[in-house]
Amino acid sequence: MRPSGRDLNEMRPVSIEIGITRHAEGSCLIKCGDTHVLCTASLEERVPPFLKNTGLGWVTAEYGMLPRATNTRMRREAKAGQGGRTQEIQRLIGRSLRAGLDRVALGERQITIDCDVIQADGGTRCAAITGGWVALRLAVDKLMKAGDVLSDPLTDHVAAVSCGVYAGTPLLDLDYPEDSEAGVDGNFVMTGSGRLIEVQMSAEASTFSQDDLSRLLALAAEGVDELVAVQKAAIA
Repeated sequence: MRPSGRDLNEMRPVSIEIGITRHAEGSCLIKCGDTHVLCTASLEERVPPFLKNTGLGWVTAEYGMLPRATNTRMRREAKAGQGGRTQEIQRLIGRSLRAGLDRVALGERQITIDCDVIQADGGTRCAAITGGWVALRLAVDKLMKAGDVLSDPLTDHVAAVSCGVYAGTPLLDLDYPEDSEAGVDGNFVMTGSGRLIEVQMSAEASTFSQDDLSRLLALAAEGVDELVAVQKAAIA
């Protein structure tokens, strides 16, 4: 029995509400159980210096957790300095979203995805990627409606889910009690068509076999299918 009482392949309840903020070109609040992340997309008509005059667009991301996103207060990173975990996660979000992007079609402009964790209960980076794609989709829709891009720069949905081995059993969508005691922990980023973008796997307390990896990948594919369905419903 999972601590949450869910079935082995059962996701937490997932919802995505769009139009959360007034000024951002795209915004949403994604809730995966008790993990809540605010995602906003900001458009700039410029690119980083290394892309100037290349004709290529750019999508980047920033990630942060509010001080009481967890059960004890954390110092604001603006004061404490950005940690290595934060830097690693925001690079992951940027890489993941660019994998579903035609940078030529976007043109020389940059979209920054800000992912702010309001409440954390495991899987914050996965929720940020899934919600970040929705915010990006909304921003791109505005560009297309205005006629600033001629073809859709987004080539596919992008979503992410965690899987792991808890008490010897592969599970889908780990919450914090499961994640903190998992023998194996992994994050799977995939496209809506089922292609892999990135897999992060590590053995925390025990090693895992190729069969375990295959079972976790199959669970992840189920989870991403569910997440893409929620994305589609949110932007419909």
